[in-house]
Amino acid sequence: MIRIGGMLPLTTIDFPGRLAAVLFLQGCPWRCGYCHNPELLPARGEDAIAWEQAIAFLRRRRGLLDGVVFSGGEPMLQPGLPAAVRAVRELGFATALHTGGMYPLRLARLLPYLDWVGLDIKALPSRYAEVTGRRLGADAVWDSLKWLLASGVDYECRTTWHPDLYPEEELHALGRELARRGVRRWVVQECRLDPARHGPWTAPDLGALADGVAGVELRRA
Repeated sequence: MIRIGGMLPLTTIDFPGRLAAVLFLQGCPWRCGYCHNPELLPARGEDAIAWEQAIAFLRRRRGLLDGVVFSGGEPMLQPGLPAAVRAVRELGFATALHTGGMYPLRLARLLPYLDWVGLDIKALPSRYAEVTGRRLGADAVWDSLKWLLASGVDYECRTTWHPDLYPEEELHALGRELARRGVRRWVVQECRLDPARHGPWTAPDLGALADGVAGVELRRA
């Protein structure tokens, strides 16, 4: 049904307010230099977990876990994701999705079956090719944000940032653009770059960020 590259049996942070398991789906069309899961980038991985194995684990965890997170890689890349999400819901679990937002129409069709979405907003559109290593995708992400905000599904937008990626002033501008579009929950995450080539992560000015989006948070990895 889906290609699973890894599984986390228990998390308290990846699905806010829920005890959840995470299924890390294989494959991603982008090549961000700071990717935390590079082993998931290829369409097929060496240590795949069979769907039957994952669903058997979840059956044993009914009553112990609240939800299941579909993460990656980029889970929306896989055509079997909607059926997998519905199967998990039929077991009684709440469902969450982590996505980069590059497939807005797929996201729109999946939103009725989701309880929470973590949407990565990597930068302003002019920086997307530089950050992701691919020329296409920025417009699709903003379309995904539009669908998400219109759906009423609980969410957070997240930006993984380092001053060597782009200046802090652009991060502030991104916050203002998110606020203009109606975002009320934004997390700025520490970006882990090679310390031999880049300086340390310095937290941006939270006050300046909070001037845009009402609910802004800094999160260190």
